[in-house]
Amino acid sequence: MSAEAARTPVVFIHGLWIHGESWRPWIEMFRHKGYDAVAAKWPGEAETPEATRKNSAVMAGYGLGEVADFITGQLSLFEEKPVLIGHSVGGWLVQALLGRGLGAAGVAIDATPFKGADVSLSAIKTTTPVLKNPLNYKRTLSLTEPQFRSGFASAVSENEARELYHKYAIPGPGRPVFETVTAPFNPRAATRVDVRNAKRGPLLLVAGAADHTVPPAMVKGMLRAYRRSRAITDFKEFPNRGHSLIMDHGWKELAEYTLNWLQAKGF
Repeated sequence: MSAEAARTPVVFIHGLWIHGESWRPWIEMFRHKGYDAVAAKWPGEAETPEATRKNSAVMAGYGLGEVADFITGQLSLFEEKPVLIGHSVGGWLVQALLGRGLGAAGVAIDATPFKGADVSLSAIKTTTPVLKNPLNYKRTLSLTEPQFRSGFASAVSENEARELYHKYAIPGPGRPVFETVTAPFNPRAATRVDVRNAKRGPLLLVAGAADHTVPPAMVKGMLRAYRRSRAITDFKEFPNRGHSLIMDHGWKELAEYTLNWLQAKGF
């Protein structure tokens, strides 16, 4: 690895209902390869999943715009633009921040859709527990273990799903769910992304073929939305992988592919 790559900061961004600790194996791998790797925090997120669960009320009411601004403040601490790697809502955040010119490159893994990209019926189904009560917009909510199994860990064993749930699952604000689902009807939707920014860094969109929450067709729809930009946008689909692909037993394959892609792009 070149000296330039060794100095490259990498910021990992988790999604809704998952703690940043889920990126720990990635952070250790990237640091071993010479990167300055850290996990971004959401507003109100504590250092550990346990501490976050105990004081989850402080996360209530935050929307996607506030989360993006909060992470923007963390990015400003770096002397150079970091590489951004995100999962689920974190994948949307990567694209929003990259479109603003705040990242050197981005990897969006099973990203929730931005305005203009299709939202599948299966994706809406996973958010039904939140959407069924309008008061959840201002609340902090937790997934039950069966809901986590269905939405995140459908492609792993029941034992592994249970382990992931107790290790990484945390409450999260309900507002981002409402903002994502209502985006097609809102001209000022919080999920907007600048897909035509020709000056942004390269972007890799990753899909898990067995993901029920963000099916590959949704990720391919996002890829099509970038077709008018001259900036690099690549796509990779991993077979037999569900929405838990960044933290389950197969995480290393994805992490190694991401490392190789970044190095091929000069990072």
